[in-house]
Amino acid sequence: MEGVSAPLTGIRVVSFDHAVSVPYAGRLLADLGADVVKVERPGGGDFARGYDAACGDVSSYFAWINRGKRSVVLDLKSADGLAAAHRLVDTADVVLANLGPGATARLGLDGDTLRGRRPTLITCELSGYGEGGPSAGRKAYDALIQSEAGLLELTGDGDVTARAGISVADIAAGVQVQSAVLAALFHRERTGEGATLRISLLEALTEWMHQPMLYALGTGRAPARSGGHHPSIAPYGPFPCADGAVHLAVQNEREWLRLCTTVLGDAAIAVDERFASVRARVEHREELHALLHTRFAGLTRERLGALLDEADIAWSAVGHVAELPRHPQLVARARFVGVPVPGGERVPMAVPPVDSSAWPPPLDAEVPALGAHTAEILTELGYTAEEIEKLAG
Repeated sequence: MEGVSAPLTGIRVVSFDHAVSVPYAGRLLADLGADVVKVERPGGGDFARGYDAACGDVSSYFAWINRGKRSVVLDLKSADGLAAAHRLVDTADVVLANLGPGATARLGLDGDTLRGRRPTLITCELSGYGEGGPSAGRKAYDALIQSEAGLLELTGDGDVTARAGISVADIAAGVQVQSAVLAALFHRERTGEGATLRISLLEALTEWMHQPMLYALGTGRAPARSGGHHPSIAPYGPFPCADGAVHLAVQNEREWLRLCTTVLGDAAIAVDERFASVRARVEHREELHALLHTRFAGLTRERLGALLDEADIAWSAVGHVAELPRHPQLVARARFVGVPVPGGERVPMAVPPVDSSAWPPPLDAEVPALGAHTAEILTELGYTAEEIEKLAG
């Protein structure tokens, strides 16, 4: 697809952001060809740059969600820096922000102010809890929202609760931001009007919490914490075998019968009253697991996998996160590319998961060093070398 442009080529996104949620949305837009300009503060930039030291001079978080962007350093607390930010915004199609409560309004960078000057602009502000209500002015971070939305109540094993192992509230919000911006761009294409978009972390994760919420309301109890096993389907989870473990999923009674007949070698188990339905298997989960553990203990993962395939039972290996770039399926489909990071070697990053016949994936994106594009962007805005030097302090 040489010479084919990505769908957002020519769209400029200016993002006043930090941490994960809005930066992730910006990266998704950059993957689609947008020119995403990340505005960072002097003296360190986005604080997510320093979360860990896994990727050269930047953290694993920062590398993941900021590839393919341009970084400009502006001091929004100074009159000149703020003026430069407004000049930059005047060139934007989309402005994103997730600064602290009230910060964009104090800077004149809120959606109402910006679109009052330019109605064709699309703005999207993300907050922790949304406007109005008793929590409107509170700061919010991913783990706090996981807790407040009830996700911690569901995650863990037995009496032990756990934070989800990835930033699910931030990711949920970032995907909602990207989706809303794409819809707003389509709206502008049809009507000529921009849009003012507002999204909150709590409401983004609440959308993902519908199923357990409905279950709890309908049954009078929250789904039980069950570690790696499904709270309301069994057997569905990881099981040890002779040389490792497999994760299997039995979704219906036809599959359960095949598991008993082909893998367990005893069709009578399928009609045992303790195991004859999904509800019964969940109620007698400990007995069910003990039976499976006994049978699987004598099987290698290869042999157990072959039997599960023969029975047409869905299963997977129990993988390790560091092995993802070497996963045979991902290797066969060339789903990782080496991405340069500041102060380090190339690191493996996944190619965007959507294959398109209309545009190529971004294979040459880099993770920007702090302020790497400041001079370039200010020059584009018409600043002289002397003015750029003054702005740089």
